[in-house]
Amino acid sequence: MVAASGRIERFVVRTSEVALSRVRGLFADTRPLRVPAYRRLWWTNIITLIGAQLTVVAVPAQIYKITGSSAYVGLTGLFGLIPLIVFGLYGGALADAMDRRKLLTITTIGLIATSALFFVQAAAQLDHVWLLLVLFAVQLAFFAVNQPTRSAIYPRLVPLEQLPAANSLNMTVMQFGAIAGPMVGGLLIPVLGYSWLYAADTITLFATLWAVVGLPAMPAIGQATKAGFRSVIEGFAYLRAHTVLLMSFVVDIIAMVFGMPRVLFPQIAHLDFGGPDGGGFAFALLFAAIPAGPVIGGVLSGWVSRVERQGLAVVVAIVVWGVAITVFGLAVAFGRGAAGLPLAIAVGALMVAGAADMASAAFRTTMLQEAATDDVRGRLQGVFTVVVAGGPRLADVAHGAAAVGLGTAWTAAGGGLLTVVLVMAVSLAAPVFVRYRVAR
Repeated sequence: MVAASGRIERFVVRTSEVALSRVRGLFADTRPLRVPAYRRLWWTNIITLIGAQLTVVAVPAQIYKITGSSAYVGLTGLFGLIPLIVFGLYGGALADAMDRRKLLTITTIGLIATSALFFVQAAAQLDHVWLLLVLFAVQLAFFAVNQPTRSAIYPRLVPLEQLPAANSLNMTVMQFGAIAGPMVGGLLIPVLGYSWLYAADTITLFATLWAVVGLPAMPAIGQATKAGFRSVIEGFAYLRAHTVLLMSFVVDIIAMVFGMPRVLFPQIAHLDFGGPDGGGFAFALLFAAIPAGPVIGGVLSGWVSRVERQGLAVVVAIVVWGVAITVFGLAVAFGRGAAGLPLAIAVGALMVAGAADMASAAFRTTMLQEAATDDVRGRLQGVFTVVVAGGPRLADVAHGAAAVGLGTAWTAAGGGLLTVVLVMAVSLAAPVFVRYRVAR
C-alpha cells in the first residue's frame, strides 16, 4: 500500500514537472538575458525605443503645425528613405571594417547630438521646416549605420543556438516601443510641447550609450579592411552566391511590398468603418494592431529556439501573414459601414499578421547571423535595414495606386493573396531555402 502510494506520488510529480516544462516552453526564451552585455543592451533598448518614438511622433506633428500642409509632412518619407538606403549600405561596410563597439559609440553619440538639436530648435521656437527635415535626415543617417552594426554584434555576444530567442526578444521590445511611444507622445504634445519630447529622447539615449561603452571590444575579422563602394559590392556578390541568404531577402520583399496595406488605414477607418476623417478609434486600432501582434507573439515565442527548419518556418510565417492580410481585406469588403464585428475581425487579422511577421523576422535575422561569416555580417545587416525600411515605403506607393482602381478592401485582400502565391512560387523555385536547417 505504501509502495503504491509512493508510485502514485512520483507519477503526479513527474506529470506536474512535464506540464510545467511545456507551459514554460510556450513563453519567451530568456536565456540570452543571462549574458550581461546583451542584457544591458536589451534593458536600455526598452527605454531608448520609447524615447525614439517620441521623436517619431513629434517631428511630423511639428512640421504640420508649422506648415499646415500634409505635403510637407510627406517629405519626411523622402528625407528619411535616402539616408536609410545610402548609409544603411555604407554602414554595413563600416561595421565589417572597424571595431563595432567603437562604431556603435560614435553613432549613438551622433543620435544624442541630433536629438539635442531637435530640442534646441523647438525650445527656441525657430519654426523652420527645412531645418527640421535636415535634422531628421542626419538623425536617420546615424541610425542607418547604428542598426546593422548592432545586429551584427549579437553572434559575438550570445551562443548561436540562442540567436532566435535573442532576436525575438529584440523585436518584442521594438514593437512595444512602436505602440507605447506614439500613444505617450500623442498625449504629451498638447501638455508639454515638442521640446520636452525631444529632451526625453535625448536623455534616454544616454542609457544606450552606457550599455554600448560597456561592450567588449569587437575588432574586424577577416579581410574586410576598408569601407567603401567596392566593399558594398563585395557584400552583394556574397549575397548572390548564397541562395539561402538571398532568398531571405526575396521573400521579405514580397511580403512587405505586396502584403503591407498600412497606407490604406486612414481611408479604411474613415470610409469603411465610419470613423472621423482625422483619426478616431478605428484609426488607432488599425495602426496599433500590427505592432501589437509581435508583442503578444514575442511573449509566447519560446518555441522559436527549438525550430531547426528555419527556411520552412519563414515560408510558413509569410504564408500566415498573407492569409491574415487577405482576411483583413475581406473583413473590410463585407463589413463596410460597420464598426462592430467586421472591425474586430480586421484588427484580429492584423494582429495575427504582426505575430507572423515577428516570427519571420526573427528567423531571417538569425539566418543572416548564423549562415554568414562574421566579416560580411555588417554589410548583410545593412542590406537587411534597407529592405526592412524600403519595402513598406514601396508598398505605400503600390497600394495607394492600386486602391484608386480596385478600392481599399480588394487591394488589401488581393495583396495578401498575391503574397501567398508569390512566396510559394519562389519557394518551389529555390527548394534549398525551404530545406535550410540548423542543428538544435
